[in-house]
Amino acid sequence: MTRLFTTALLLLGLAAASHAAQAEEDPPREINGCVLAPKSSCPGVDLRHADLSGRDLSGMDLRGAKLARADLRLVNLRGANLDGADLQAARLQKAFLQGVSMVGADLRGADLEFARISGADLRNANLNASNMEMVRADKSNFTGATFISTDLQEAKLSQTNLSNALFEGTVIRYAIFQDAVMDGCIGCPTDW
Repeated sequence: MTRLFTTALLLLGLAAASHAAQAEEDPPREINGCVLAPKSSCPGVDLRHADLSGRDLSGMDLRGAKLARADLRLVNLRGANLDGADLQAARLQKAFLQGVSMVGADLRGADLEFARISGADLRNANLNASNMEMVRADKSNFTGATFISTDLQEAKLSQTNLSNALFEGTVIRYAIFQDAVMDGCIGCPTDW
């Protein structure tokens, strides 16, 4: 029995090592001239409908990129620049967006369920009809952002800046807005 167990562990170890070596050898994927790798610069690139799930795209320059309906589940975009990007109906479930810049980004209908957006800059972003259920967006800047028919159920928005934001028909059940700045916000929850 011990010999069988040892053999099984050895085979699992060899399989894992082989997979890791193969992953290191694979060149970064390229779509429409954009190398999908950390810190790449691809402003304005067309990545509509692209499957980018699980990729490390940290620090990328994707200003003005077309990412409508892209699959960005479990993607790492930490510190990336997506200012003015089109992310309509993009799938960003469980995405890691810490410190990302999405100033003026269009996130209408995007699914950000369980995404981590702490310390992000989403000034003037359009988040209408997006799903932000269980999002953790502590210390993010949503100044001037719109949240019309947005699902913020159980979202964590502690210490966020919601100045001049617009909330209309927004689901905020169990959402946390502790120490959030709401100066000039229309429809912000004052009794959360």
